[in-house]
Amino acid sequence: MRMSVLSTGGRMPSWVSEGWQEYANRMPPNLPLQLVELSLAPRSKQGSTVKAQAQESQRMLKAIPSPAHVVALDPKGRSLTTEQMAERMEHWLQDGKEVVFLIGGPEGLSDECRARADEMWSLSKLTFPHMMVRVLLAEQLYRAWTIIQNHPYHR
Repeated sequence: MRMSVLSTGGRMPSWVSEGWQEYANRMPPNLPLQLVELSLAPRSKQGSTVKAQAQESQRMLKAIPSPAHVVALDPKGRSLTTEQMAERMEHWLQDGKEVVFLIGGPEGLSDECRARADEMWSLSKLTFPHMMVRVLLAEQLYRAWTIIQNHPYHR
């Protein structure tokens, strides 16, 4: 099984890239975590953010491999505990399908991306910058894996 994160945005600050890499590297070889960065659509002072979001969403939908189990990260999604996330990961491991996480840009995910998702999760009731979400997600996926392995990382 493989897990991929489709995220809009590029040219992340070094702390984002380093944070992502730290947790992605901790994942075992049989459960790799891959980041696919999709470029942000151009924005202008007169431009519509709805148009930019639609362009980003089309890129994201085209990048989803088939077949895949899609999890959209969205404030309207279901909140999970880390233990519940570990249970979901065990289910995915048994299923064997690639799991793809969708992280939207500054305006979030479009209705089309949310409709394509098999699950919608909210990482928190707080609002985070989209670039920070990739680091939080990578850490939580690593933590869920350590729970499955009875590793002491999650105490």
